[in-house]
Amino acid sequence: MNPKSVIKGRGAQLNVPNRFFELSHEMRDDFLEYCQKEGEQADKNKTRYLEVFPKTIVNKVTSPDIGMSYSMNAYQGCEHGCVYCYARNTHEYWGYSAGLDFERRILVKKEAPKLLEAFIQKKHWKAHPIVMSGNTDCYQPAEQIYKITRQCLEVFLKHKHPVGIITKNSQILRDLDLIKELAKNNLIAVNLSVTSLSEKTRRVLEPRTTTIKKRLETVKTLTNNGVPVNVMIAPIIPSINSHEILPLAKAASEHGANAIAHTLVRLNGAIGGIFTDWIKKTLPDSADKVLHQIENCHGGTLNDSRFGTRMRGEGKIAEQITNLMLLAKRKYFKEKRMPKLNCDLHEQHKTRQLKFF
Repeated sequence: MNPKSVIKGRGAQLNVPNRFFELSHEMRDDFLEYCQKEGEQADKNKTRYLEVFPKTIVNKVTSPDIGMSYSMNAYQGCEHGCVYCYARNTHEYWGYSAGLDFERRILVKKEAPKLLEAFIQKKHWKAHPIVMSGNTDCYQPAEQIYKITRQCLEVFLKHKHPVGIITKNSQILRDLDLIKELAKNNLIAVNLSVTSLSEKTRRVLEPRTTTIKKRLETVKTLTNNGVPVNVMIAPIIPSINSHEILPLAKAASEHGANAIAHTLVRLNGAIGGIFTDWIKKTLPDSADKVLHQIENCHGGTLNDSRFGTRMRGEGKIAEQITNLMLLAKRKYFKEKRMPKLNCDLHEQHKTRQLKFF
């Protein structure tokens, strides 16, 4: 493999065609050769932040095998660049590619805090946990600039509304003051993704994410401050991190996590092609083995969208992974569990008006 052929700091290595577009953009070899001779950059590999103006921010989740009923996303696209990310396909609805565009064209929803507050103040809304980052990470690099996630947490705290967070970024500790206040009334739970104990694996799978050491330190800091944390070993990819299940569970438990959970990798939609291109460029010696084992878990295909089996898979390899997770939970989390969030406080804090009846 020629290292120069790999786009540094990115997961996807190409822009796949958008399934909704009749035409597609192609980077031709003769153009690349011309750029090389002229000393020009064919692709500047820069991230752009683009403001968008949605009318709503809270989404009702209808998928039967996802453990949340409502979610919200302050950003669309994610600069973390996780090559396996299921959310890549959603970028096509915005007119972009699920490949490099997903990592380099980040859509920013500055009005998210106002939209959130208007939603949870609706007369007929009954409090139910709303999960931040059901699609893309609310603590990705853009948050350092826009601070939308922090503003949303202030809304949740103001109205005593339960919230869940999914992230793989230690930047969450920036908002520890708000998170601790929410935790005092059992109004928050954090799901923190840790996919490997190997920095080498992390760097190729998730090139712009927080180091594993910092993630585990984040788990410890949160739990030491009374914040419940569920460590997500997700996704598990056969022959890449599947051998790390027990060590990961042990590390999560030792750092104070309340629970662990997992999903099996699923390469739905455009992600199958993106992942295949990536692994053949970055891990060429093991590419065929990994791809065939993923297919073995999903009925002979990389693209599995069947409710009930897409998250856990089927077949011998998937069964082994499930059994290892059960063993890990019995061994390291036997007496631990995630608390149920408090949905009773919000009604009296929905508005500042006094209620007489």
